[in-house]
Amino acid sequence: MSENRNLLLAILLSVAVLGVWQVFVAGPQMRAEQAKQAAIHHQNQQNIHGAPQAPGAAPSVSALSRGQALERGGTRIRIETPSVEGSFLLKGGRIDDLRLRNYHETVDRKSPEIILLSPQGTAYPYYAQFGWVAQPGSKTAVPDDSTPWTQDGSGALSPDHPVTLTWDNGHGLKFTRRIAIDDKYMFTVTDSVANTSPTKVTLYPFAYVARDGATQSALSAGYMSTLHEGFVGFGDGLKDPTYSKFKDEGTPPQTFTATGGWIGITDKYWMATVIPPQNESFDGAFSAKTLHDTVKNYQADYRLGARKLNSGATASVTHRLFAGAKVYDTLNTYQEKSGVSGFLLAIDWGWFRPITQPIFWLLDKYFRWLGNFGIAILLLTVTVKLLFFPIANAQYKSMGKMKKVQPEMERIKERFKDDVQKQQQAMMELYRREKVNPVSGCLPMLLIIPVFFSLYKVINVTIEARQAPFYGWIHDLSVPDPTSIINLFGLLPFNPHAYLPAFLGFLSIGIWPILMGITQWLQTKLNPAPADPVQAQMFAYMPLIFTFMFANFAAGLVIYYTWNNLLSVAQQYYIMKRQGVEVHLVENLKPPAWLRGLLGSRSPPAEPK
Repeated sequence: MSENRNLLLAILLSVAVLGVWQVFVAGPQMRAEQAKQAAIHHQNQQNIHGAPQAPGAAPSVSALSRGQALERGGTRIRIETPSVEGSFLLKGGRIDDLRLRNYHETVDRKSPEIILLSPQGTAYPYYAQFGWVAQPGSKTAVPDDSTPWTQDGSGALSPDHPVTLTWDNGHGLKFTRRIAIDDKYMFTVTDSVANTSPTKVTLYPFAYVARDGATQSALSAGYMSTLHEGFVGFGDGLKDPTYSKFKDEGTPPQTFTATGGWIGITDKYWMATVIPPQNESFDGAFSAKTLHDTVKNYQADYRLGARKLNSGATASVTHRLFAGAKVYDTLNTYQEKSGVSGFLLAIDWGWFRPITQPIFWLLDKYFRWLGNFGIAILLLTVTVKLLFFPIANAQYKSMGKMKKVQPEMERIKERFKDDVQKQQQAMMELYRREKVNPVSGCLPMLLIIPVFFSLYKVINVTIEARQAPFYGWIHDLSVPDPTSIINLFGLLPFNPHAYLPAFLGFLSIGIWPILMGITQWLQTKLNPAPADPVQAQMFAYMPLIFTFMFANFAAGLVIYYTWNNLLSVAQQYYIMKRQGVEVHLVENLKPPAWLRGLLGSRSPPAEPK
């Protein structure tokens, strides 16, 4: 029965990969992001110099409270839109203070808003800058971080009120910067310069996004990561080097040249990226340098071609800055209507992108129609079952035949119990005669593995699934079921997953993982047991193994798998009944002989003849 052994090994390997992936990669990354936001929030509450260091990251040496950092440097211009709020410093014109109004640290809408950009002096400085670079060797004064810009007029930056800044370098160059913002997350920065000097001047426009420090999970992210955090960009293809590529001091920048694209830094759900004119060639670069101790400054930048200004000439360039949540519809609008090339690739679709992206698109449509992400997952499961219906039907019919010939298989095993080779030959002859495929029962499960991995990716990386509620105790489908025997299945007011180390997360088994294990166990009772007793015993343990493994998976994925199992049981039961196969489901639910022996139970005595 080598086919069964090979199939069993494949299934066990898949289980092992999933388990290791979730326990050692996805789980720690989720906790690191939570720790980072908690540290930033805690810093905001501090009113003293020297806030505590953020767990899992390398903060600035002299971290200030956010309020203190924002008070330094002088006048700030407010940013107020339906999606973001914050400010930028008039001195230098750096955009370095931004909060996302529609996203919070927890499911409680009263919890603090997500902080994206932060000024220098805080634990996680994160900012964007635009400007001009003079020709090498030139002493032309250009705007920098100390430039005393002057605001024309007054008022905050809002969708219906752009802000205009001016600065004269005192040597014949007058710089103007007009900053506009839409109602989502896109800034438009138009930099102009007028040359009133008698000499010719050559300037190069640039823009960059930079941050100091990163979470430990992002620093160690690599080949097996479930998501990408770090540098990201697009130009003749996706560019996504991780922070770990720059861990060694002196690592040269990674550069590329393209026409159309963008460059920036991404987290799991949020991103800041600068976008050059899409019809112009630019030189992009990712780089890192050590500031102090082990703290690194990570920078993603681009430079445009030379602007040569004769006396009396002017030059202008329009940059854009996206700083916000990676919402599919928002990115798609900027890509399709605003012409930002490849912007949807900012979402980390993973290796199964040809499946992941359509699954998300359909799931999002169902969500908009039904208003509940969990119900959308259930409807998606039905859709997948319908797509695979013809294939699954053929396989379940083959399984029904397998069940029908099982009595004959038992007779063969008894007849050739002392000759394994003849037993296998007789079995193969039986399969050929009855047109039975002994491995067909597992093929429907193997068919859904790409869908499973794709949905796993969708729930873990798309912001639409973040904090999406279901019903009852599931308030966030993107995190594990919060119930557990440890908290008496929700009776005690704490979440075990927030306290257990990542590698012990599987010990906190919630109600939904238990339901999933029960449905998988029911499904195994409809399938004919493998002829090999060792394999039969291992298959019997699979529901229990999956129950522990899924304890640390996102609740949305567990709900999908549970519902899929129930649909499979119903479909298989119906097909087997139509084929005339006797299905003794209740009888099959009794523990097998080996388990009864393990539990010390005895079979009832045989009735007298």
